[in-house]
Amino acid sequence: MNLYKLKYKPLGSIAVLVEWPKLIDHDILKNITIFRHKIQVDMGEYVLETVPAYNSLTVFFDTSKIKYSSVVTDLKEIYESKDQKLITANKIWKIPVCYDEKFGLDLNSISKEKKLKKEKIIALHSEALYDVYFIGFLPGFLYLGGLPSPLGVPRKKRPRLKISEGDVAIAGFQAGIYPRSSPGGWNIIGNSPIRFFDPDKFPPCFAIAGDKVKFVPVDSKKHAEIKKEVDSGTYRLDSEIHG
Repeated sequence: MNLYKLKYKPLGSIAVLVEWPKLIDHDILKNITIFRHKIQVDMGEYVLETVPAYNSLTVFFDTSKIKYSSVVTDLKEIYESKDQKLITANKIWKIPVCYDEKFGLDLNSISKEKKLKKEKIIALHSEALYDVYFIGFLPGFLYLGGLPSPLGVPRKKRPRLKISEGDVAIAGFQAGIYPRSSPGGWNIIGNSPIRFFDPDKFPPCFAIAGDKVKFVPVDSKKHAEIKKEVDSGTYRLDSEIHG
C-alpha cells in the first residue's frame, strides 16, 4: 500500500476527517479501503462508524471512551504500520441496463457533442469496469469512477426536476444510478430495473465502497421482465467475487 501525506482534521467534536490528495483515483480508493479495514479491526472498540468518499475518510468515535488527540495518534500509527494486508471479499455487481431511446434521454445530445454514434457510447459505457467509491447523496446512490474518457461530459446546465428511479447517468468522469425519483443534473443514458436501496433489507444497499460495477445491456423486453421479478421479490442480482 502506497503511503500518502494525509491531513487529519476535527469534524465537530465526534469525528476525524482524514484527507488524501484531491483526485478520483483507483490507488487512493484502494488505500482508503485498506486503511478503513485496519481501523475497524484495530479500533473497533472506539470507532462508531467510518464513512468513505472519493479522497477522504470520516472516522466517528465514541467520545466517552477516547479523546480526539488519541484518535488521531492511533490513526497515524495504524496508517503507517507495516501490516498492509486487506482481508475482504469485494464483489463485481452486474447491473442490467436498458439504453433504449425512451430511457437514454441524453444519448442524442451526447452523441452530437462527442461526435460518437449512440452504439459506440453504449459500448464504451458497458465495457468499462467501475469502482464503487462511496454511497450518497441519496440512500443507495453509487458514485462510480472509471468512466471512459471519451464519455466525459459536464453536468447539465439546467437540472431536471424529476429523474426516474434506476436512471443510469454520467457527469464529468463519473457514473452513477439514481436509486429513486428525484431532481438531478447528471446526463441520463439508460435505466436499470433493479432496486438499489431497500430499507426492509440488511444491508439496505447491496454494494459497498471497494466493490465494482459492470453494466450489462438488456433490451426493453428483458428490462420489463426483470422489473416484474424485482417487484415480486424473486430477482437475484448477479455478482462475482474479486480480489
